[in-house]
Amino acid sequence: MLTGMNDFKAFRVHLEGERIVPRLERLTLDDLSPGDVVIRGAWSGINYKDALAATGKGRILRRYPLVAGIDIAGTVETSSDPRFRAGDAVVVIGAGLSEVRDGGFAGFARVPGDSVTPLPAGLDLRTAMAIGTAGFTAALALHRMEQNDQRPELGPIAVTGATGGVGSVAIDIFSRRGYQVTALTRKAGAEAYLRGLGASAVEPIPAMAPGDKPLERVRWGGAVDNVGGELLAWLTRTVAPWGTIASVGMAGSAGLSTTVMPFILRGVSLLGISSPDVPRALRLAVWQRLGGDLRPAHLDRIVTREVSLDELPGCFEAYIAGDVTGRTLVRL
Repeated sequence: MLTGMNDFKAFRVHLEGERIVPRLERLTLDDLSPGDVVIRGAWSGINYKDALAATGKGRILRRYPLVAGIDIAGTVETSSDPRFRAGDAVVVIGAGLSEVRDGGFAGFARVPGDSVTPLPAGLDLRTAMAIGTAGFTAALALHRMEQNDQRPELGPIAVTGATGGVGSVAIDIFSRRGYQVTALTRKAGAEAYLRGLGASAVEPIPAMAPGDKPLERVRWGGAVDNVGGELLAWLTRTVAPWGTIASVGMAGSAGLSTTVMPFILRGVSLLGISSPDVPRALRLAVWQRLGGDLRPAHLDRIVTREVSLDELPGCFEAYIAGDVTGRTLVRL
């Protein structure tokens, strides 16, 4: 048995009767899901999805017990996949972690080789998790929007849920690419933080009261939406002709009530952005961009907290309440 693998700490979620019960435990490698690559964890990060899983507010886990955490960065300990060798620095996001496979909130993870991404040039392990699933999702949104011919000259990009992990990185990287960005937020006092990331304007979401018209005055060249529901419907009515909306979250609502008018009269596109199972070639391409032209410039501002595994259990309720700004890193 390799050093440390015989007994390591993990944050594991159980189902006891009808109750979700998360707790810190000592595990061995034999307790983990099967896979080709064993990773010694260095860093993870907390995402909204992690909070849903840990609190039971969303049934994210499809089997129990399961180690939580939808992403991890670390070094390869052992590998039966010839693409990876001991000591390689790697990143894993999505890939069924904390859904059907044991996840990243542990000293070790064991995963299929196809889910492993070599650490891109220009990033270290901590930076990779400062970006994490949230930052990857923002970069995937930008990548796909530009593939759909999104351009700065179409107008400003509206970012909803702007103080969260996805929103924060989206503001950073879109502004870096030459877009004007308007941050939409319910958080009073967030303007300095958001402008520090590159937002050209900050507006309160309550002022964006949805109407009942199928089309409204154009306000945005495109949008990145973390909220869903009425706010997303309002965005469809206010995005410019040929603009694109990336739907990345549903923190407000999973519903969407709109008409086809924005799509057939203005040519607006609505792209679904799903980070867990991105095809490998696309995943590698987006990570390479995150180490290059899309590397966030303000990660020192975006990472607002760093916690240990011991501190992890007390972190999740703030995410459910919407009280978190930026990214929280987890030291493994």
